[in-house]
Amino acid sequence: MNDAVAEFIEYLTQTKNYSAHTATAYETDIHDFIKFYENYNGATVDLSNIARADAICFRAWLADRARRGLAHKSTARALSSLRGFYKYLAKHHNIENSAIGLISSPRVPRKLSKAIQVSDVEHMHDAIRDIDEREPWIAARDWALVMLIFGCGLRISEALSLKNIDIRGRPDALRILGKGSKERIVPILPPVLDAIEKYTRMRPFGTAPDDPLFRSVRGLPMTARMAEKVIEKLRHYLQLPDYVTPHALRHTFATAMLAGGADLRSLQELLGHASLSTTQLYTRVNMSEIQNIYEHAHPRAHMDKDL
Repeated sequence: MNDAVAEFIEYLTQTKNYSAHTATAYETDIHDFIKFYENYNGATVDLSNIARADAICFRAWLADRARRGLAHKSTARALSSLRGFYKYLAKHHNIENSAIGLISSPRVPRKLSKAIQVSDVEHMHDAIRDIDEREPWIAARDWALVMLIFGCGLRISEALSLKNIDIRGRPDALRILGKGSKERIVPILPPVLDAIEKYTRMRPFGTAPDDPLFRSVRGLPMTARMAEKVIEKLRHYLQLPDYVTPHALRHTFATAMLAGGADLRSLQELLGHASLSTTQLYTRVNMSEIQNIYEHAHPRAHMDKDL
């Protein structure tokens, strides 16, 4: 059974271009079901008997996850992982299981993070300068990162995947490789480029064209956790609410674009959303608040102060 799971995970990463993180989540979910099924069925799970799992078994697994205190969102993802695995088994091993198609996913409320307040965005600039007073190039780096996520609506992983060559010559747009290796073009505004260029002039290393744009204090590629810590330090320094995260910067970009007249399809392309329904969540926010954010806090307001 482990060989079949490993084969499926390799299929996800090599053929479907799933990220290592996503593939690992799938693997964890599938092994969680296998472990449950072995206890439930009183026998080792293999390709000969996994097809015999029925709707009662699947519902018992979901109930078991609930008893363990696992969140509905996590369980919905686990069920999706298992469905994908059974679909793969049907296609590649001629193992059919129609019962799993009868199981409904737990309802997961779709929550939208709050936009960052205008004053909070403004205060971030000075806070970065104060926090990194002894390392001006780090201050320039952190502000460039904030501006890039806020000004282009990028995910952390997308911002950190950029190389020096991607911003050479002050491009009008960035070519971003998003989830599922889907490529999109994202316009980049002059204030964002100004912040990035100031950082690149000051950093002490990593200047080769194919070097990662964002570097750690020791010169290594900056990780997502390092980027999250930048926002955490700002949040603690300014005593901001917990919702102030890197994703909140991306959210503020999205709500600002809607306020500026962007249609949902265009915003879907800018954000790299696979489904328009995800983008439609942004229509639920208060539009007068969005307009205020757009006019006062978006990079188009020329937030190009010197650090």
